[in-house]
Amino acid sequence: MQKITAGPGFNRWLIPPAALAIHLCIGQAYATSVYKTSLVSHFEATQTQIGIIFSIAIVMLGLSAAMFGTWVDRNGPRRAMLASTACWVTGFAVGALGIFTSQLWLVYLGYGFIGGIGLGIGYISPVSTLIKWFPDRPGLATGMAIMGFGGGAMVASPLSSTLLELYNGGPAEEGAYSGQAVGGLFLT
Repeated sequence: MQKITAGPGFNRWLIPPAALAIHLCIGQAYATSVYKTSLVSHFEATQTQIGIIFSIAIVMLGLSAAMFGTWVDRNGPRRAMLASTACWVTGFAVGALGIFTSQLWLVYLGYGFIGGIGLGIGYISPVSTLIKWFPDRPGLATGMAIMGFGGGAMVASPLSSTLLELYNGGPAEEGAYSGQAVGGLFLT
């Protein structure tokens, strides 16, 4: 079994920035509004049909965090983050394939379902690990990590907008980038 707690002499205060960085990355899920209009236009879908992508991802976040919590404890944060990364990246790749082939169900499967599982494992791993490293300050420990999840949108929204402009050369129509630009963003 992998070590979950720090060894003697290890400065535990080095770990919260890593947890914060992880949550800043996966907090990108909250920036979906940046390209929602583009997906509505690309798929000729309703706001609700595109909004379901985010809903599936958040439902899968909760379900996978609940289902894989003991697995994370048994296998440790390194394996958990490897699994999270594999799901998160695969989800984006499948989602991009769905965009490039105009198959909305692939975006549901990729970004929503598979990526959502990656979100859940990536969310619970730093939180549960920090609680173990900071038994004397569990609120502070979890708060530091969760702050990153919400802050992910603050980082991802302007970054996504910049990348969409780079990939698209500007909005295809007022307020919407091309589907190809969103697919490129998913592969970035």
